[in-house]
Amino acid sequence: MFSTHPSTMKPVMTSLRTALLCFTTFAAFAIQAAELKYSIAPNYFEETPGGERLGACHGGAVIDKAGNIYITTDTVRGIVVFRPDGKFLRAGGPMRIHGLEIREENGVEYIYGARPTDHQVVKLKLSGETEWTLEFPKESGLYKEPRGFNPCAVTVAPDGSIFVADGYGSNYVLKFDKDRKFVKAFGGPGEEEGKFKTCHGISIDTRFEKPLLLVCNRNNNRVEHWDLEGNFVKVIQKNLRMPAAVHIRGEYAIFPELQGRVTVIDKSGAIVAQVGDNPNEKQRANYGLPISEWRAGICNSPHGASMDKEGNLIVSEWSQFGHLHKFLLQK
Repeated sequence: MFSTHPSTMKPVMTSLRTALLCFTTFAAFAIQAAELKYSIAPNYFEETPGGERLGACHGGAVIDKAGNIYITTDTVRGIVVFRPDGKFLRAGGPMRIHGLEIREENGVEYIYGARPTDHQVVKLKLSGETEWTLEFPKESGLYKEPRGFNPCAVTVAPDGSIFVADGYGSNYVLKFDKDRKFVKAFGGPGEEEGKFKTCHGISIDTRFEKPLLLVCNRNNNRVEHWDLEGNFVKVIQKNLRMPAAVHIRGEYAIFPELQGRVTVIDKSGAIVAQVGDNPNEKQRANYGLPISEWRAGICNSPHGASMDKEGNLIVSEWSQFGHLHKFLLQK
């Protein structure tokens, strides 16, 4: 017979508890870190939308409720809009929009965009018609002249507060109230936590109990949370490759990285997908890379990205010629 004396059972029970704990931890990690798999949809977008190449892009990509895709350009056409099937729909609105987002207000969708070289933030109808412009906040005390205000991105909180990432200017995030009155500035230049080295992308993150700001601290190669009062919360991921923008859909945040990659991070902060990874460092962040050197499924200079309702990724590049990708979620 086997002994059941407590002194002999104790090591067995300890081993069982340890094994169970390890299994539970592994299972939880496996669920948390489950990867999303993507494949490229080659030649998805028209090569000559509206009869001409897309042209110079230094902006972003957003998607409206109907699934139409808005790509900002530095050309006279302004925003080039594609149907969900990648075919050209229309073009219009101002040129040189850098970071942007679409926000629904009372059942109507609007575009909020940052125009660094024009030193302003704009609110547009989807048609491209301007609703208002926000110029440099003299009362902030940060600027000697209007051209010091070079906003990279803008986002709007549930209460209507407006947050502007002045990444090409002061390296502060500026908060305005719903009536566009300046409230405060926070951050400032630096490499330590709580400082920015090109705050280049920004979004309101509503995946948690209280809304947070998700900021792309591009040249510090990290993405981080701040609260809506301007207090640093935490770093979400570091050692990225120049995260340029952020789009949030459902549980996921999508980050185009200027150095040749796109990363998807879940609510816990875990990386669940990386697509388009370019092994050729000379092609990364290369605005003038010739079309002849482009490769399907390889990103060179991702600058804007969005996820559609099916979980597919739309990516726009910083490119002299205009370079778009669609990555399909494998289900």
